[in-house]
Amino acid sequence: MATGGNAIRGTRVGSGPMGEQDHGYHADRIAVSYWDGLGNETVRYFAAGLPEDEIPDTIDHPQSGLPAGRDKENPPALAKPEPYKTHLAYVKERRTDEEAVQLLEDALTQLRERRGQ
Repeated sequence: MATGGNAIRGTRVGSGPMGEQDHGYHADRIAVSYWDGLGNETVRYFAAGLPEDEIPDTIDHPQSGLPAGRDKENPPALAKPEPYKTHLAYVKERRTDEEAVQLLEDALTQLRERRGQ
């Protein structure tokens, strides 16, 4: 049984040389390792000409979700989460008790004037 067509089975006409290694220009880059509190390492790649101060000191580790730093011996600690605050808690941060009393008195005065009392 003779097969016609391609000289090498599984290739197309004009597909180029087999095993072509050059698939475009690769920019120079540097590898920076980050470690989380569990000792997990992840590597990020940055452009070789990037100034040192533009490379982040910490990132979020993609597997553990913990903060990861560049110092293997001293990884960053997990920041303590802020507790949920109600609207009233935020208002109390902005106003003193004296300001709150004055605002309430002003609002009641305006309400009484509108009602004719």
